[in-house]
Amino acid sequence: MTHSHRAPTLRADRAQLEQLPVSVWPTAQQVAGTQRQGRYVPGSVAHPAKMLPAIARHAIATFTSPGDFVGDPMCGIGTTLVEAVHAGRHAVGVEYEPRWAELAQANLALAAQLGATGTGHIHQGDARHTLPQLAEHYPAQLSLLLTSPPYGPSTHGHIRHDRGHGVQKFDHVYGHDRNNLAHRSLPQLLDAFTEILRAALPLLRPGGIVAITTRPFRHNGELLDFPSLTLQAAVAAGLQPVQRCVALLAGIRDRHLVPRSSFFQLDYVRKLRARGIPVSVIAHEDVLILQAPTSGAPLTQGGVACPLTSPRRRR
Repeated sequence: MTHSHRAPTLRADRAQLEQLPVSVWPTAQQVAGTQRQGRYVPGSVAHPAKMLPAIARHAIATFTSPGDFVGDPMCGIGTTLVEAVHAGRHAVGVEYEPRWAELAQANLALAAQLGATGTGHIHQGDARHTLPQLAEHYPAQLSLLLTSPPYGPSTHGHIRHDRGHGVQKFDHVYGHDRNNLAHRSLPQLLDAFTEILRAALPLLRPGGIVAITTRPFRHNGELLDFPSLTLQAAVAAGLQPVQRCVALLAGIRDRHLVPRSSFFQLDYVRKLRARGIPVSVIAHEDVLILQAPTSGAPLTQGGVACPLTSPRRRR
């Protein structure tokens, strides 16, 4: 991939992204470990890029009602599913790596033990092939599809300090299967993500919501506008952009942001700054909100996406 090949697409998608209505989600009032404590089995921490549980909780509370179905075609350790069943929703997920699929199943079992009233099911496999099969069992049933594509290896992982070897990074890869999309080139990943979203459409209710968490990241020193590229992939799949949400990865205290950055993220920023690259620690993730086709009125006016008139709660 060359910069000249992708630059026009980035400019076009950034303009579309910036036209969307914006809201802010205060999703890091507690640190990630506290959010997961007691709700996830210990092995879950090994996953390199877990969704923050509060992001999943906020999306589920905003766009669904108890009894609704929630899905995640790239569910990792099952954060979307666990938070859905605890909220009285039903959930279905797909995960490519057997290791993470097993952990997701263990997390759902723990949720049931803790009294979660929803039900959840995990299917291990490639979402591009598994989703068409699931569409036969869940036709037009999902109110919300909440997911995140693999991205940004520089933002993943954990560190430990070894007296003999200094600071070492670990648990920073999804798996070693080269067919995992996390190991594919960016154009291949985006094409596959479009295919996954397109395959998920038959599972969504008319007008159902798709929420995608994403963030920019650096590759070989170059900043990649991954939210814009993700938006392009979703639009190509047939989804309509509706809203852009800023899910804070920093807490709010006395009207000030409280950083939640890991040691590794801070160390990465220091090294880039030492090379003259002006960067800051990550303070938020973008959550792109899109809508599946409906049989009603169009979702746009004058080519600009309109905000949802109301959340998909039904009381």
